[in-house]
Order: sequence, then structure tokens, then C-alpha cells
Amino acid sequence: MKHTSLIWLFAAAVLCSCTSSKQAPPLSDDALLDTVECYTSRYFTDFINPSNGLARERNNMEVHGDVVTTGGTGFGLMAIIVAAERNYIPREQAVAQLDNITRFLDRVERFHGAWAHWYASETEQVYPFSPFDDGGDLVETAFLVQGLLTVRQWLQDSPVESERAVAALADKLWREVEWDWYTRGTDSLYWHWSKNFGWKMNHRIKGYDECMITYVLAASSPTHPISRSVYEGCYKNSPYYHNGKAYFGIPLSLGMEYGGPLFFTHYSWLGLDPHGLTDGEVNYFERNRAHALIHYQYALANPNQYSGYGPDLWGFTSSDDPIVGYCSHHPGTPDENGTVSPTAAVSSIVYTPEESMAVIRHLYEDLGERMFGEYGFYDAYNPSLPEERQVVPHYLAIDQGPIVVMIENYRSGLLWKLFTSAPELQDGLSRLGLFYE
Repeated sequence: MKHTSLIWLFAAAVLCSCTSSKQAPPLSDDALLDTVECYTSRYFTDFINPSNGLARERNNMEVHGDVVTTGGTGFGLMAIIVAAERNYIPREQAVAQLDNITRFLDRVERFHGAWAHWYASETEQVYPFSPFDDGGDLVETAFLVQGLLTVRQWLQDSPVESERAVAALADKLWREVEWDWYTRGTDSLYWHWSKNFGWKMNHRIKGYDECMITYVLAASSPTHPISRSVYEGCYKNSPYYHNGKAYFGIPLSLGMEYGGPLFFTHYSWLGLDPHGLTDGEVNYFERNRAHALIHYQYALANPNQYSGYGPDLWGFTSSDDPIVGYCSHHPGTPDENGTVSPTAAVSSIVYTPEESMAVIRHLYEDLGERMFGEYGFYDAYNPSLPEERQVVPHYLAIDQGPIVVMIENYRSGLLWKLFTSAPELQDGLSRLGLFYE
């Protein structure tokens, strides 16, 4: 049943400033992607804390208050570049916001160069993510630095002095992260350090998961690099790194059962281009594509018989949930409850263009304003529930960012081109035994 109308579709397309969307439906694939990309990017250009320009953790701020997120801001830095390049906002506005963000990041408290997961906007003090997590968060720092390096590459050769100044500050911030200090002098890389609780979290960063970018950046650092032995001894040395099984006839080289939540294929790969990247055994693009296709096939098989699963509704990841709140929903776990998170399939468009477009069209054309609002697709949808409980009308920075970035990478490869043009990156990849074929 159609839950929208031609009038609503036309209004949604026209309200966005994207000229290619100003047509009556049905929209072409490119016009539809432009509409989704434009609306979603507004989360990072319109729904921001004006005092610092950073991305708010979520739009339902009654949960934590006005908290800004560093990892989500890393994704947002890339989304701001997209917004400027697509003329969703003026370039001058984008640069001014980037200047505001980098100045904030330069003045807030850091922990051996690493940022905390959250900061309170009003006080600019660390907002604890959990009781003992009130200091440096190296993984969120990596997501942030991925964005900072992309900004640097975008602006460093600009003829405008103020733009080059933003690039220079981004470079300074990147160089000040003490990645090697987070090894504690061992062959492991640790996620958290607090000046109040030290290493109490004691969380070694082991994979295969969303954290690969942490090792790539740590190895690429021109000032505080880690060695390959840390990568081999920690990240690759976990019971859920190698997989070697096949699901629905699709081989999966790395990762947990069914590959885990789909954000594993997104967060580290927003800037790092997986095409042709290998360690001599694993082709990372093919690994990530297999992961997305396994989720697709899982929805088709629908072993638990949840309503709605199928070729136009698939993809499972961590997100808000209409039943239990924020949680993961990936296949093979007790948390799977029929909830589908739009960011999962939409952000996988670089791996599964046809399958992802089917989900985008279903959410936009069939569900319409029930699922598409001021900042694009809402965070979660569970058609197994009564209609009034099916949609979670929230937005989260870490779910919004990959939608913008991966749609743009699918359309132009922009963020991949910018990030991988950083000369330090090639040194880091080589140090880890990774290379482009």
C-alpha cells in the first residue's frame, strides 16, 4: 500500500536546494539519490550546535542533553564537503563551519592527543560516555581524524588563505594524536584512557569490525606511528577476525557470524577506498560486498518470519529500536527483532547498488513521509509491530553520516579520492602490509 502521494514527493524534492531533484515523480535514480543526500546532509549543516559547529549526537536531545559527538563529527566533516561540492550550501558557509569545528577541537581537553567520545556543548567539557569512559577514545578519534584529513586534502591547495588556514589546523590536530602511547608499550592498541581511571576500561582494539581505520591511521602517523606487530598481534589476533565460512553460498573471509552489523563495512571505509585494497589474501571491497549481500540474502530467507523483510527491505546494524532503544540487530543474534535500519542498506550502495536502490525507493516512495523527514530517512523501521509503533522518528549522527558519504562515493568517489590522496596514508598501508592492486 502506498503511504505517500505525488504531491508529497514533489514537495520533498523541491524543498531541497538540489536542482536535479526539481521534477515530478517518479524520480530518476540520480534525482532520488540527490534528494536523500541533500536532506541527510542537513543534519550536519543545519542541525548543529552553532557555538562550535560539531554534530550533535542525536536529535532527541532529552536523552543526553546538547552533547556533540567526535566520531559523528568526523563523518560530518565529510558530509559538509559534500554539501558544498553539491551546492546544497555555499562553499563559504562550509569553510566557516569547518573553521569553527577545528578551532573547537583545538581548544577542548584532549588525552595524549585523542579526543573524548562526547563533549557537552555548553561547558565544552567531556561528557562521559559511560562511568569509566571520560577520557581519550581512540576509535572515535580515528573516525574524527579520517574526516580531518579529508578536509585537509580538500582545502590545502586552495588559493584562499583562510581556507588553507583551516587545512593547516586540521593537519596540526592530526599530528598531535599520540597513537603509539595507546599501546602502553605492548603489542596491543587500547581503546580508552582516562586521567581519572587510567586504563580501567582495558579494551584492546581487536577485529574484524569497524576499527580498521584506527590501525591504518595509527600506522600512517608521521609523528606517533605504531608498528605492524601491533596490528598483527592485536587487531588480527581475535576469535572473530578470520571467518572462512560461506552464508547462502557467499564466502566471507573476515568477521563474525553473518559478518556482524553492516556499519563494519561503512565507518572505516568512508574515506579509505576498499577498491583493490588487499593484504595479499583478502580483497577488502569483495569482503565488504559479500557482507552486504549476506544481509540481503538473509532478509530474503527471513528465517524468523519477520514482516516486511525482502528485496526492498533489508540491512541490519546498530541503531535506535522501537522496542528496546539503541541496540544492534544483525543476523544471528537475540537482538534481531524485525527492526531494519535504513542506514544499513542505504550506506551499502557502494557495494550493492541495485539492492540498495530498491530499499531507497521503497522507503521513499511507498512509505513516504512516515519514514522520510527533515533530515532524510528516520533511524529505524519495524513493520512487524502495530503501525503506530513501527517507526523510530529519530536521527543519529553516526547513522546519518555514512548515508551522505557513501551515496557521494557511489556517485563520484569524492571522499575516497580526497582521503586516499593523503601521502601519509600510503606509508601507513605499506607498514601494515596492505596495498592497492
